[in-house]
Amino acid sequence: MQRTPLPAGVWALGLVSLFMDVSSEMIHALLPVFVVGTLGAGAIWLGVIEGVAEATANIVKVFSGALSDRWGKRKSLALLGYGLAAVTKPLFPLAGSAFTVFAARCVDRVGKGIRGAPRDALVADYTTPEQRGAAYGLRQSLDTVGAFIGPLLAIALLMLLANNVRAVFWIAVIPALISVAILWFAVKEPSHLRPMQKRVVDLRPRDLPKPFWAIAIVATFFTLARFSEAFLILRGADIGLTIAWTPVVLVVMNVAYMCSAYPAGVLADRMPRHHILLLGAAVLVLANLMLAGASDATVVLIGVALWGLHMGLTEGVFTAMIADAAPADLRGTAFGVFNLMRGLLLLFASIIAGIMWEASGPAATFITAAVLAAFSMLLLMASRSMLRS
Repeated sequence: MQRTPLPAGVWALGLVSLFMDVSSEMIHALLPVFVVGTLGAGAIWLGVIEGVAEATANIVKVFSGALSDRWGKRKSLALLGYGLAAVTKPLFPLAGSAFTVFAARCVDRVGKGIRGAPRDALVADYTTPEQRGAAYGLRQSLDTVGAFIGPLLAIALLMLLANNVRAVFWIAVIPALISVAILWFAVKEPSHLRPMQKRVVDLRPRDLPKPFWAIAIVATFFTLARFSEAFLILRGADIGLTIAWTPVVLVVMNVAYMCSAYPAGVLADRMPRHHILLLGAAVLVLANLMLAGASDATVVLIGVALWGLHMGLTEGVFTAMIADAAPADLRGTAFGVFNLMRGLLLLFASIIAGIMWEASGPAATFITAAVLAAFSMLLLMASRSMLRS
């Protein structure tokens, strides 16, 4: 059966994500060693910075998603979010302390929070239910292309600029501005949905249906086993990667993510989605066990690749399931609530990972994550009747 081509708006949103991720990952790939090495902070500080920043983003998503439903103006909010992220990128090269990095990450993540739910709702507005797995997989794949290119650029620029991390952070501002320009000129509000979205409705999270809550709870527990990727970079540094080569950790992770996200999305349109999620959880268990026992760079990078494969198998699938479970006029709200739940758990997981790292070392941190990933598999199997799609 011939598939309907994905709308141009989905491709444009994917390119917006691609360029912003190039910018963000050029910074993120170097931030852990910058915070711990250059600024002299510990792993707990890193966990606090990453956890609070992501939680901030996800709290903001609740409000931006609900506002996009109420106003029917998803692009405007997405533009505000991407624009805020772009103008705050210069705070990173100007940072002189871990607290300044903390403030910069929080402001940057506010921008992410503003744009995330409206952007995901836009993808759903552009597509039919039969296309959504592929659409979210495509957008996630393009996003991950940026996350792959960003660390590669960071490696190349560090070599050219004699390990000048701050100079790399300045250059990262450029792709962020390109991202905003694409969104401004190439993304349009879906005109056929405006009358529905302009209705004055009472948008309340408690109005979301039970299948939405089942999906959100399962996805939230997945997050406990997958704390901030900053700890993957620290694991690479822990086994001997130099500062110029630590970004290769994110390159490997994002190649695996990029290559698996779209195929997983297509499969999710053709088979029971909870089967793909079970496979993703099993891969995460294996990834954490390999990272726990790694004694050289090769094993770390294999574990990181499996971590990225897990993300490709689960992220787009969960997003498509949320889009299908939520009513159209509550879709932005649904994405906001979904991301809030995951953000709060990511905050908890990242802080605990930092504490465990300093108290017991990286092996204990990743073994604990493997146990939590196994528990997520059990929860997924127990909830499969509500997750069938």
